[in-house]
Amino acid sequence: MLSAKFWGVRGSIPCPGPDTVIYGGNTSCIEIRAGERLLIVDLGSGARPLGDWLVDNDKKKYGSIKADVFITHTHWDHIMGFPMFTPIYGKGMELNLTGPVTCDDDNLKLIFEAQFSHNYWPVRLDELSVKVEYNQILETTLDLGGGLSVTSKLLNHPITCLGYRFNYQGKSIAVVYDHEPFNDEKENEKIIQFLKGVDLLIHDAQYTKDEYPSHVGWGHSTLDNAVKTAEAAGAGKLVFFHHEPKHTDIELQQLENSYANNKIKCVMAKEGMVLEV
Repeated sequence: MLSAKFWGVRGSIPCPGPDTVIYGGNTSCIEIRAGERLLIVDLGSGARPLGDWLVDNDKKKYGSIKADVFITHTHWDHIMGFPMFTPIYGKGMELNLTGPVTCDDDNLKLIFEAQFSHNYWPVRLDELSVKVEYNQILETTLDLGGGLSVTSKLLNHPITCLGYRFNYQGKSIAVVYDHEPFNDEKENEKIIQFLKGVDLLIHDAQYTKDEYPSHVGWGHSTLDNAVKTAEAAGAGKLVFFHHEPKHTDIELQQLENSYANNKIKCVMAKEGMVLEV
């Protein structure tokens, strides 16, 4: 079985409050299960409730927690939950952290260690018992064994950002965010080929078509572009993701309803939602 559970669905900044109760206000964090293999995409503020759940469930079931974490990029909203990821404070946690390098003079390990410096957090990463391995990548395919592979694709964002496609025993889930359509159609075609025939596509949809002109170059897509890409790729189902912080539950529900009759099944990402392929 291949499945995705959504723990954080917002972009840019957490937005808790009465207007985000239904769809959620935490930033990007997705749990993917390939059989019993645990994969996590991004460690936004949604990593905190995910970590609590893993301690209460996986830790009790298996006695330890092993996770492969795939970071799309290192903007704050995609990594801010790591210091509050509960399993790293106990014994028996092993993390493989994979992602791109944002700047030439940085590396993935330094970025995460800096997050735990005393300037930002009271506990240093090297003071914890968690075992962390770092794997810096760009475009590649990784064979994780047991019929599971991950392919990465460069996206259009102001800093280096990767989309990921998880393939497991003939099924597939792809995440494409933070991503803005390229001006170059050849590059857009590469994205479509990367997504060809994917069963479940989780795609950046931060803006409406009316909002987008004020945010050109910010590295985010519209709902319409997500649909266009999904249809061109022949995706089985599309999930609108990385919601604009100002979009309320009512607005997101209205937007979801407006795509109800689309030829491809479209749903709005919601915290706690589980989708199987």
